[in-house]
Formats: sequence, C-alpha cells, structure tokens
Amino acid sequence: MPAESTTKTLTVALIGNPNTGKSTLFSALCGIRQQTGNYPGVTVEKKLGRAEFYHQPVTVVDLPGSYSLAPRSPDEMIAVDVLLGRLNVIDEPDAVLCIVDASNLERNLYLVSQVLELGKPTVIALNMVDVARDRGIEIDVALLRERLHVPVIEIQANRKFGLNELKQSLIDTLKVKQTPPESPFPEVFQAEVAKLETQCTDTAGVPLPRYLVERLLLDTSGYLSHGGIREISASIYPAISTARERLAAAGMPVPAIEAMSRYQWIGKLLDGVVQRPASRPRSLSDKLDRVLTHRIVGSIVFVLLMVFLFQAVFWIAGPASDLIDWLKSHAATFVSARLAEGPLQSLLINGVIEGVGGVLVFLPQIFVLFLFIAILEDCGYMSRAAYLMDRLMSRVGLSGKSFIPLLSSFACAVPGIMSARVIENPRDRLVTILVAPLMSCSARLPVYTLLIGAFIPNARVAGFLGLQGLTMFAMYSIGILAAILVTLALRRTILKGVAPPFVMELPSYKIPGLGIVLYRMFDRGWAFVRRAGTLIFAVTILVWAAAYYPRYEGAENPSEQLRHSFLGQAGRFVEPAVEPLGWDWKIGCAAIASFPAREVVIATLGVIYNLSEDEDEQSETLRETLRCATWEGTDRQVFNIPVALSIMVFFALCAQCSSTLAVIKRETNSWRWPAFTFAYMTGLAYFAALLTYQIGSLFIE
Repeated sequence: MPAESTTKTLTVALIGNPNTGKSTLFSALCGIRQQTGNYPGVTVEKKLGRAEFYHQPVTVVDLPGSYSLAPRSPDEMIAVDVLLGRLNVIDEPDAVLCIVDASNLERNLYLVSQVLELGKPTVIALNMVDVARDRGIEIDVALLRERLHVPVIEIQANRKFGLNELKQSLIDTLKVKQTPPESPFPEVFQAEVAKLETQCTDTAGVPLPRYLVERLLLDTSGYLSHGGIREISASIYPAISTARERLAAAGMPVPAIEAMSRYQWIGKLLDGVVQRPASRPRSLSDKLDRVLTHRIVGSIVFVLLMVFLFQAVFWIAGPASDLIDWLKSHAATFVSARLAEGPLQSLLINGVIEGVGGVLVFLPQIFVLFLFIAILEDCGYMSRAAYLMDRLMSRVGLSGKSFIPLLSSFACAVPGIMSARVIENPRDRLVTILVAPLMSCSARLPVYTLLIGAFIPNARVAGFLGLQGLTMFAMYSIGILAAILVTLALRRTILKGVAPPFVMELPSYKIPGLGIVLYRMFDRGWAFVRRAGTLIFAVTILVWAAAYYPRYEGAENPSEQLRHSFLGQAGRFVEPAVEPLGWDWKIGCAAIASFPAREVVIATLGVIYNLSEDEDEQSETLRETLRCATWEGTDRQVFNIPVALSIMVFFALCAQCSSTLAVIKRETNSWRWPAFTFAYMTGLAYFAALLTYQIGSLFIE
C-alpha cells in the first residue's frame, strides 16, 4: 500500500554519470513540470522538477552529470554544495536518487561510494537492466541491496518500467534509518581526516563538513583551495600539506589512494553479485559501431545524415509553414478592414503581425531541426559523431570534447558556450567559446529558409538531392569551416598550446524515448517562441517606429516615407559600405536592426517592405515582396541569387546576438573576449559576404 504522505514538500537530488539515462528519468518523474535557470553567481544550469509521488509533493533537483564528486569544475562543485545543503536557493535534499547503468556497474559505483559518504538517505535506480541482460550480465539485485544497505530498484527509464516502485522507495527511505556505509578508505587515512576536521573552518569559524575536509585532503589540483570552497580559511593549508606527507610516508600517496581504495571496495562489493559470460557476446551496438565509427565509412554516413537532416527541414515543415503564412496574411487583412489608416493600423499590421508572424512562420522548420537533433542525442549517435570528429579536431588544436559544445551551438550558442565548462584545459575552453558562435544556431535558420525558399531553385542535383537542401547544408558548413580556420589562427597566435588527449565514453545505442524527444523539441522550440514574443517583438516595434517616424509630409508613397525616416537615414548612411555586397540601403537597415538579435531581420524585412505595399497587396508573402523589390529609381531587382547568398553568408558569420556576447563575458569574466568575438566575426562576415557576391555575380545572373 502507498505510504501516507506528509504536507512537507520533499526535496530529492538526482545524480548520476553521463549516459546513464538521468535526463530521461528526470523527465519521466516530473513530466512537463520543470523549470530551468542558473545558480546565482555561476553559469551552471539549475533544473528543478515538481511531482507527486502517491500524493506526496516532491521537488526533484537534477544535478549536472558527473563521474565523480571530486570537484574540479563549477558543475561538480555545485553538485557537492547542493548535496551538502550549502546553497540558500535550494532546500537541502531530504534524499538522494543515484541512477546507475546496470551494464557498467563498476564505473558507476565509484560515484555511488562518494554519495553514500554524505550520509543522506539514498536510493539506487538500477537503469538499463535490459541492456545488461542482452549482454549476458546477471546481477543479484537482492545481494547488492543487502551489501549497500540502501534500496536498489531495477528500472528502464525510457519505458517507465519500475518507476512506481522507485517513487515508493524514495518515500519509504525517509522513514527508515539507513546503516552508515563502511568507508572504503583505510583507517590511517580516516584518522588523518578526523584530525583535520578539528582544524578546518571557514572564515566565519564554522566547521567544514567532513566530506569537504576529505576532498581538501585529496585535492592536489588546487581547485578547491583557489575559490572552489567559498570563504575558506587559509590557515588550514599547512596542516593539509603535513597530512599528505604523512600519508605518502605510509604508502598512501594523495590522490592515488582514492582510486585504489574505492575500486578495491567496489571489487569486494560486486564479488558474487555480477556474473558475466566467459566471452563477451557481440552486441548490436558493437556491430553498428564497426560501421558508424569507421574512419571513412562512418564519416560518409555522418555527412549523408546531416544532408538528410537539412533536406527534411524543407520536406516536412513546408506545409505547416505555408499554413502559418496564410493565417498571417488573413490576420493582416482582417485588421486592415476594421481600422482606419493611421499609426495604429500601421503598427498592428506592419509591426506586430508582419513582424512576429514573419518569425513564427519558420517555427515548423525549427521544430523539425530540433526533433532530429533530439533523436540523434537520445539514441547515442552524438557521442559517435564526437569520436569521429576528434581526428579532425586534434588537427586544428582541439579535442573531441570541444565537439559537443560546438554541436550544441547549432541549437543556440548560449548553452553551447556554457557546456564548454566540461573542458578542463582553460586555453582549449576559451578557444571553444570563441568559435562556438560561428555555428549556425536556430536564429539563423529563418534567414536561410526565407532566402533559400525565395531565390534558390527547387531543382534536383544528381537526380535525388534537392538544391535547396544542399544550399542549407552549405550554410551550416560555412560556419564549421570558419570555426576551423579561426581555431587554427588562434592556436598559432594568441592562444598557443598542444591539443589535449580525448577520452569519451560511447553509450549503448537505444531506441529514443518518445517523451524525452518531444520534450526537447518543444522546449527548444518554445524558447524560440518566447524570444519571438519578447525581444523580437520589442525590436520589431522599435524598427516600425524608426521606419514610421518622422512623418514626411511630402511623401507620395510608403517607399519615400521610409527613405526619410530614422531607419532610412541610417540605412542610407551605411549604403556605401554595403553596396559592394550587393545590398541596397533597405537591406542595410535590416542588418543594422538585427545586431541585438539576428532573428529580428525577418521581422525587420517584413516591416520595411510592407511599407511599400498597397492595402490590396497586404496578403502577399514576404518572399514575393522580396522577389519584386527594385533599386530606387530603376527597374533593377535588388535580390538575386548572389545577393541572397551574400546575405546568408553574412548572417552565418556575423556576431548578431547580444545574449551570446553577454554569456561570453560571464564565462570569461572579462569584456575583452566578447569585444574580440564581435570584432573578428563582423569583419569575417563582411569579407566573406563581399567575396560571395562579387564572385557569384561573375557566374550567376
């Protein structure tokens, strides 16, 4: 029977190694009742989920994935501080839910041994039991539970198997006093920790938790003593050094003693618990990896997969985009029929509807892109892609560890830059941060989609590849190529260094969980919508006002009014600089308005070009408007294929995102690097757009 609930909301900390299904379990436990943010003072993501376990309100804190609770980075320090209740923004956890991979218990139990030392009620979620069985691994769960003295629940997070038992166990574990685990360390080491406990205090004289004292003794990297532990008293360092010398003399050198002690403890724990086949059978993952991680075949598959992904953006999302475009046009017609001409009508039609609506029309493409990325992440292929890219990354001065942050930047550079914290080497981390904005994020996708759909013929190459999809693939490839060139330049000039070795675990392939895939797709898509409804909307209104005012009494048409407006004056001022790119002053206006956020360019173009239309033509799409646009005083069309390519290349490389520059400042703690990023990307974008237009004009009319 379910246990009686209490009125107090229980706080459960969820922790586990990467690739153990932690995110899947978090989503399965909390559903859509999740919120994200950053912990105060740091850029580490905070993810909280609300749930009810048998009428018991529960808050689940999803901690950053980690192989160890030996803090060497802000992510790992946050995990320790949350577990020890050292953060005021989150309640101290009442219990810890530790998820482990049943097919790789030896490695996963290293983290478990550290969690148990915290002395908190703990439940072990034994995930991927089906994978373990497929590999011929037999686990005596009852014996493991008996030796650990904590509940061990078999689950399959992606299929929600065992979740009810897991929820009940979390409630019940708070009512039963768990037996303290036996320390994996020898008595001599424990004695040294006990001595230090009496001396280790913070600057306020408050004793440090025993776990942090132990970590200080083991931390030879210096991370904890150089800001990892807040307000630590410097007087304890001599005592720590003396303790390390005594341990070294006793044959227990720090930090090697930790790995030796913990793995020895794990060996004794699993003796008789895990039975493996005499010879490891070749699994489906092994067979797939022979192809997908092959240096040549795997690379070909990767490229073809990416080409298919961008083709699908047009194949699948096209009808939905057409529907949104139709609704937008009819909304403009509805408003124009009910409001008299004037500022309000112009604001609603040319500002609100054409602005925000012009962005929302690309939402289906964004959803499709995120859908495929989420599928590739959840099935385990992304780690293989990082492995394949390591050879290339090492040649430009980075390792495969930089691939994941760069890949994340295809969705948004902000989380991509933040995820670079997993890179231990400060120089490699900085290089990754500086080139991450070159990846074509979702904000660039509407620009590509608009111009490709309007000016790139829907022709076939080699009989089956669409020219539009190939152009989209080329735009994404430009960012990758530019990132390689910039990385080479940085590693040979201001950020010299040797590429570090690459070590990454390849998770088993699995069928993507429908729930987690859809959640990631809608979560990232909704983030785009929020920006469309806030920043993009605000900038659109400002652009409309700049284009509407000051009113020019002698204007005979909207185009002449635009020319004399504030926005038109700015566009005409920069026209000599952008004319070599094939742009007129109107495109220059759009580029200026889009520097705070590149998504705004679509809304800006909608505002600018709809000002030159009659009421009867307000139902025309933005693509048709661009096709008909001409240079002032001539019949010469503004837009053609070289101009469209020039604009796309500019937007592919230019630093038009205030959020990205702000997060670079937060990650580097200096305005020097965001200023450097803005300068080099803007210069690179202008030069590349210039070459694109000038060379393209020689071959394409």
